[in-house]
This record gives sequence, C-alpha cells and structure tokens, in this order.
Amino acid sequence: MQQITDIFKIQDLKKRIFFVLGALAVYRLGASIPIPGINTAALQAIFEAQKGSILGFLDIFSGGALSRFSLFSMGVMPYINASIIMSLVQGAHIFPMLDRLQKEGESGRKKITQFTRYFTLFLAAFQSLGLTIALTKMGAGGSGPQIVSNPTLGFYFVTVLTLVTGTMFVMWLGEQVTERGIGNGISLIIFAGIVGELPSAVMGMIKLVQVDEISLLSGLLILSLVFAIIGFVIWVETAQRKIPVQYAQRMVGRKMYGGASTFLPLKVDQSGVIAVIFAVSLLSVPYTIGSFNPNAAWAQKLMSYMSHTSLLYQAAYVGLIIFFCYFYNSVSINPKDLAENMKKWGGFIPGIRPGEPTASHIEWVMNRITLGGAIFVSLIAVLPDYLRAKFNVPFYFGGTSLLIVVGVALDTIAQTEAHLVMRNYEGFYKNSKIKGRWFNVGT
Repeated sequence: MQQITDIFKIQDLKKRIFFVLGALAVYRLGASIPIPGINTAALQAIFEAQKGSILGFLDIFSGGALSRFSLFSMGVMPYINASIIMSLVQGAHIFPMLDRLQKEGESGRKKITQFTRYFTLFLAAFQSLGLTIALTKMGAGGSGPQIVSNPTLGFYFVTVLTLVTGTMFVMWLGEQVTERGIGNGISLIIFAGIVGELPSAVMGMIKLVQVDEISLLSGLLILSLVFAIIGFVIWVETAQRKIPVQYAQRMVGRKMYGGASTFLPLKVDQSGVIAVIFAVSLLSVPYTIGSFNPNAAWAQKLMSYMSHTSLLYQAAYVGLIIFFCYFYNSVSINPKDLAENMKKWGGFIPGIRPGEPTASHIEWVMNRITLGGAIFVSLIAVLPDYLRAKFNVPFYFGGTSLLIVVGVALDTIAQTEAHLVMRNYEGFYKNSKIKGRWFNVGT
C-alpha cells in the first residue's frame, strides 16, 4: 500500500513507530522472564485447569505473564485501578484540592498524574502481596506439587519488590509510548500481551482439530465467528451520529464569511476499549482480596461467585461496562462547552435554539447513542464467552480480547492517519476521513 510507503517517508512518524515496536518488544521480553523460586511446571498446570476462571481470564489480559509468574505479572492492572479511583474521586468532587488542580491546566494535570502514580505504587504492593501469598498456598496440602516450596520471609520480600518494580516500569513504559510513540501506551501494552499469545493459541486450535477433539467444521465455525465479530466491532466502533450544524453568515470587513453547513460527529461508542479495560480491572479486585487466604471457605465462595462464567460475574461485568461508557462520556465531552463554541462561531442546530437548548439536545442525543454503544460492547464482551462455555469449545480469544485488539488497532491507525493527512499524504480511510475519538467544533 502507498500509505505504508508514505509512513517511512516521514522521519518523525517513522521514529515514533519504531519506538512503539521497541517498547513493546521490551515488555514482551520482561513478560517471559519468570521470577526465581517458582515451580513453573506446577503453575502452568494450575492455569491450564483454570482457563475458564477469573484467574485464566486475567492471564489472557496479561499476555501470559501471570501464568509464567514473570517480572511483569501484575502488568498495568494496579495503574488502571488507581486511574479509575482517581477519576471517580474527581468526578464526585470529594476533595476540593483535586478540584483546584483540575482548574490549573497543565500544571494541575501533572500533579494529579503524580498522585495517580503514588496510588499505583500502593495498589501494586497490596496486589503483589496477595498474589504471592496465593501462590505459596496453591497446592499446599494437596496431592499435586507445590508452586513454592518452603517460602521464606526473604522470598516474600524479593517477590513483592520485583512485582512492584515491574508494575512501575510497565507504567513508565506506557507513558513513554503515549508521549513519544503512536497511540495510547497502556492500551498498546495490553494489546501486545493479547496478540503476543495468538500464535500459540492458533497452534493449539490446529492440534485440537488434528487429534479430533473438535471437528474441522467446528474449527471453521469458530474462525468464521471471530471474523464476523471483528467486522461488527469495526462497523460499530467507526459509526457516528452526525448532528447537522448550520453557520450564519457574518460580515468581516468587506467580506462575507460563514453560511456553511457541517455536522457534529458523535461516536456511537465514544469510550472504545476504555470501558472494557476499566471493568475487567475492577473485577480483578475480589480475586486479589480472596488471594490473601485462598483456602478459606469465604474465599472459595467468593471465587465461585466471581467465576468468569458465573451469572453474577457476567451481570457485574455488563453493569460496569455500561457505567463506564456513560462515565467516560461525562468526563470527555461537555455539551455546554460544545453549545458555547457553536454560539461563539455563529453556529446552530436547525430547529434548536442556541445556548442551553442546544446543550440539552446534544446531551439527549449522547445519552441515546451511548446506551446503544454500551449494550453493543456488553454483548460482544460476554456473548462469545457464553457460547464457548455453553458448547465447551476451547478458544483463546473471547469477546473482551477481540474488543481490545480491534479497538486499540483502530485508534492507532486513526492517529497514524492524522500524521499522514497533516503532512498532505493520503490517509488509510476513504477521502482521508479521520475516525479517531476526538473532535472539535468550529468553522
């Protein structure tokens, strides 16, 4: 494609892409190095037996780092949880200090980011300790081999320190990718983890067909379902509700300006993969709590209720996705600001009065399309997993994985598109229509 050639003609864009590839290679390397003192064979056997559980689901999310108990086993989960809590606290206006920082512009944003990092450090220590305790108790007292034999205080200290350091490094790496590369660094790290395990998943499917554990027809049906879901995700992720906007004519000097018709594009799924990532991250909290005493009756009951295929888990998952879709829209798009910008530039929506009525109309449209987008994301997230469990078909990619992979890929392509179009090169999309997640209103 001509667009691929054009990318390497732009030095800045080429450097950004190579930086992303290098950073993701470093992440995958760290995700494959196990922490010393672990019986990796016993650990792999446990994860094989719990593929349908929340533990297996989190392993997919970490790109297999958790089942290897590698340097980056915690991944970006503590950072995401810290970001969620900070966003909720800011949205609820609990601390006046954070409200003041929000109004200070770039300097305030940097301070809030620093607070998020400190909170990430705390959560990483808490989750790392819980995970380490859970590992030492897995297999203890049973017939199978123990994952950790005779753990000492030194083992706990070194393991927790290693996991926390790995989390902070991955967080820093994600921030560097966002700043110096293309796309959102944290999302790309999750993307790389999921895609990195794809070759082994495909080979596993081929072996299942070869040994007749699943039929060739079933394998082809699974493949067709995956492609159908990918196509549907792309269709909805790029869908927009276009609100018509008319600009009144105005005289500037001796020239007449305005009078043009345009539209305000509102994405059906404005939050993209953010809502899914946030929901999965929060649902890992019960497992972290239960991991401090995994053999206790209350912990076993909690794990049972929050099993990846349980009705309670699926209901909580859908509820969190819908909540975060609306929450993301509320913090990323302000209908009042859009209405004020339109009014400032002489724009109006036909049939709607400028000012407050325009803001109310935009908010009404946003609420309707957000509900549709949230229901779509929820169905894609849970339906493939339900079908897989119902028909006992083993496959690596669930709905959540597909949503993340396709969503992150679309966002990254959109940002690459922006760089190409800005330098007068032809973009990937027809007529160079950039379908990213951000838009402006103006003439």
